[in-house]
Amino acid sequence: MGFSIAYTFVADAIGVDQSSKGVILSAFYYGYVMSQVPGGWAAQRLGGRRVLLLSFVLWSLTCALVPVDPSKVVVLVIARLLVGVAQGFIFPSIHTVLAQWVPPHERSRSVSLTMSGMYLGAAAGMLLLPSLVKFNGPRSVFLVEAALGAFWSVLWFKYASDPPRSDHPKAAAAGFGDTFLPVSSVFKDSKGVVQKIKAQNGVSSVHVPKIPWKKIVFSLPIWAIVVNNFTFHYALYVLMNWLPTYFELGLKLSLQDMGSSKMLPYLNMVIFSNVGGVAADHLITKRILSVTKTRKLLNTVGFLIAAMALMAVPLFQTSGGTVLCSSISLGFLALGRAGFAVNHMDVAPRYAGIVMGVSNTAGTLAGIVGVGLTGRILDHAKAANMDLTGAESWKPVFFIPGYLCIFSSVIFLLFSTGERILD
Repeated sequence: MGFSIAYTFVADAIGVDQSSKGVILSAFYYGYVMSQVPGGWAAQRLGGRRVLLLSFVLWSLTCALVPVDPSKVVVLVIARLLVGVAQGFIFPSIHTVLAQWVPPHERSRSVSLTMSGMYLGAAAGMLLLPSLVKFNGPRSVFLVEAALGAFWSVLWFKYASDPPRSDHPKAAAAGFGDTFLPVSSVFKDSKGVVQKIKAQNGVSSVHVPKIPWKKIVFSLPIWAIVVNNFTFHYALYVLMNWLPTYFELGLKLSLQDMGSSKMLPYLNMVIFSNVGGVAADHLITKRILSVTKTRKLLNTVGFLIAAMALMAVPLFQTSGGTVLCSSISLGFLALGRAGFAVNHMDVAPRYAGIVMGVSNTAGTLAGIVGVGLTGRILDHAKAANMDLTGAESWKPVFFIPGYLCIFSSVIFLLFSTGERILD
């Protein structure tokens, strides 16, 4: 979010064309896609806590060095690639940590609450960063982001810990076992006294299971997750990267002059993400619906309503209509995360990081395809002498993710399951 705002500001000031903007904006996702599966593998082998810390340290350092000069295209692309690679380890690590610590009846709301932080960051970015760019320059955005990343890293290093052993109550409830992940041999008991796990035959080794790649690749329920992850991120990344341009070019509105309304779509994601998580856990724990039916219900409702709202965006030529439609679409997409996104831990709790890496690879490819394609769509419209302030120029931008939402919701209905398929 920060980069799209800062880069749009400087790129539009010197007249960079939309296709070139799309290339630069999508560079992040090329790096991001490279580290998704390796991130899942690393989290599986080393533990999500360590890999998550390493990721934050690396992207914070790189972000602090990112230039914002549109004339330095090669340097800018390399910098964004490096930030993408570093951040690609985040979500596989998070899912590995949650799979270790969170019991099944808390999965939906824990994933929803955790992931809603991303949307809260986007909302805060839309509210605060345009003014930061205006008064302190675009470079200040990256320094602030790097400082926040460094601050979080210190907190995580000081307070985070691995599950102490496989028989820890919460770890056991989550399906954690001796062959799940490397665990600490030192832990504190209920009285705070440091204890040590006894080694067998003088050796304290933990066996890490072989990853069932064949089952992962040929599993239709996992492919249902992958398809929906692609669609979710296609819509999210297109809006996240191009909504500032739509406000500036399509509606002739300055982000600085829009006040707090521009943050509403992402704030709505925070609310709906947590509503979906709480609703899913309630339906499951009260035995109102099975896990499978709960995931399908929330995913379908979320994606279908999001599809209608997305396709309505270009029909409004006012800031209020655009904010309303984008808020509904992103909000219900976030609701749908209580369907497909939590499903990683339903079908493969022991390999949640790996499956998330595979799934998020598809989501990242959506960023590469969607962000770049949008730039080409707009340049084609301009070449055809179409007015970029008109609805016709922007219809393909919003209709494509709308159709994808409908398609992916059908796939999830047909092939998803809430049962464990990988042991």
